[in-house]
Amino acid sequence: MVQAVLAPIQFVVFLISLGLVLRYLATGEGLGLATASIVLKTLVLYLIMVTGAIWEKVVFGQHLFAPAFFWEDVVSMAVIALHTAYLVLLIGQFAPPDVQLAVALAAYAVYLINAVQFVWKLRLARIAPIGAPALEVA
Repeated sequence: MVQAVLAPIQFVVFLISLGLVLRYLATGEGLGLATASIVLKTLVLYLIMVTGAIWEKVVFGQHLFAPAFFWEDVVSMAVIALHTAYLVLLIGQFAPPDVQLAVALAAYAVYLINAVQFVWKLRLARIAPIGAPALEVA
């Protein structure tokens, strides 16, 4: 249930943040809002990852990389790595804002791929015949 609530929240935060980032890149205005939105998106991502790992442990017996969600978890790790790289660049001031935002946009692109993976997996589970191992499709 937590995932069912957090996933749409994360997607809405993503859409708002994407708009703010693109606005800054187009106009040079609103860096603070864009930055805050990326940090919020990252925090929601971390929360959904932790709760997802707990769910995976309960359902499949391991926190991550259960066969039913192996590739989704692999891509999730890339999403987390890119979001974390953004935070490192931001906090450490290791790159100018445009580079930081480019990393955030890369994170967002991989996040979209990951979201499509999960929606596809859920769709397969809904259309599978009762008793069929729909989540075993890789």
